[in-house]
Amino acid sequence: MSSRPWLLVIDPQRIFADPASQWCAPDFASIVGPVDALVAEHGERTIVTRWLPGDNRRGSWAAYFEKWSFADRPNEDAMFDLVDPALPWAAERGGVTLDVSTFGKFGASLLAITGPEPHLVLSGVATDCCVISTALAAADAGATVEVVGAACAGSSAENQAAALQVMGLYSPQITVR
Repeated sequence: MSSRPWLLVIDPQRIFADPASQWCAPDFASIVGPVDALVAEHGERTIVTRWLPGDNRRGSWAAYFEKWSFADRPNEDAMFDLVDPALPWAAERGGVTLDVSTFGKFGASLLAITGPEPHLVLSGVATDCCVISTALAAADAGATVEVVGAACAGSSAENQAAALQVMGLYSPQITVR
């Protein structure tokens, strides 16, 4: 395991920040400052992800996009762009984002950057969807995971608290701070 952790800023996109979006994380604006501080600490070891709808409409994804049809748009739709405060976070890696069409961001594309069994510090949205999906998969694969609660926003305050509580049950593989 690398002794220096990697910061993963999960999905700081307009679809999760815009109050008009059905997927708005109401506390999104409150995480900008804490994420800024984490990016300053981790520098070039910062990875920003984006959720994109992709083209998988098989299995449970068919029902998912039927329920959330507003998000069934081309990957290039401005709704999936990073919010303005996130542009400097992506700039730490030359403006490159890790674009994934699944909730969890842990997988071969991430490991190609971090190497096997990384130490990950997680932030972003939504705590109760993409953050928890990433944390559980990473821990299951042997990564060391820290979740910074103040740098995460859920779909609601209740769902935020529940997701942090569940991830806390995975200690010592997942640490919530």
